[in-house]
Amino acid sequence: MREQKQKKRKWLWITLSIIGLLVLGTGGYAFYLYKTATDTVAKIQENIGREKSEKRPQAVAFKEKDPISILLMGVDERKGDRGRSDSLILLTVNPNKKSMNMVSIPRDTRTEIIGKGKEDKINHAYAFGGTEMAIDTVEHFLDVPVDYFVKVNMESFKDIVDAVGGVEVNNDLYFEYEGKTFNEGLIQLDGADALSYSRMRYGDDRGDFGRQLRQRQVIEAVIAKGANISSISKFGEMFKIVENNVKTNLGMDEMWSIQENYKDARNTMEQHQIKGAGDTIGGIYYYIVPEEERTALSNQLKEHLELSGTTASN
Repeated sequence: MREQKQKKRKWLWITLSIIGLLVLGTGGYAFYLYKTATDTVAKIQENIGREKSEKRPQAVAFKEKDPISILLMGVDERKGDRGRSDSLILLTVNPNKKSMNMVSIPRDTRTEIIGKGKEDKINHAYAFGGTEMAIDTVEHFLDVPVDYFVKVNMESFKDIVDAVGGVEVNNDLYFEYEGKTFNEGLIQLDGADALSYSRMRYGDDRGDFGRQLRQRQVIEAVIAKGANISSISKFGEMFKIVENNVKTNLGMDEMWSIQENYKDARNTMEQHQIKGAGDTIGGIYYYIVPEEERTALSNQLKEHLELSGTTASN
């Protein structure tokens, strides 16, 4: 059971990234199906009780191309139980620099849970107080605003890849994994293949770096494929997947504005890993992030968001 959970966490952030980035990558034809899109977006709305982050002096102005941040949350929801956030990824999107930053926050990171008044694992914030508490805690930890969120059910990854008709990637390492063979060169992946391709780690001398490279290949391939879909039936599949697996506070107007003004930001993506070390406190394992690491990362994100002030406080 533990091994299965670990495998899920390895690929979950890919699902989150794809869901969130499809907003940036999908072409105008998707919005030609305006009625279907509007109905879908209306069904996936979740109100978190605020119009803007307290860490912003004023609301985001899309027409002025203000950089924005989007928190991607992967949740393991059960019937009668909101579950926990198994993955937290913060995206900062700067249309002026035509770039994005992606920060994966380790689920065991020890930090103050805002609204709970104690330090705990950051993924427990969602279990304690849902989306709002998770967002408040991430904002406090990184000392940057979270403007929007996309919350996704972790089971939807294979469906997303299959909905775009599979993807093609250029594999630089022959390997076998989970009963599948992956040859070098251009290979075609369906949903199940993409999941296995993105999971493999220990058969690669590059370790995490190699795995992240493959994950990014899948993300970029799905975005590129999604941006060029011209089939109404395929868009119907994608809308249905989103409707059944996603919640967000991005409304139709915001999505339209992002598509119109921010889509070039997907051309460059920089990934950040939060450096730290594991430690056991009170018999519980935590991931401890040094203050200087947290502050340095916070300042990088503030710069990318073009926010004044460069001192993180926690």
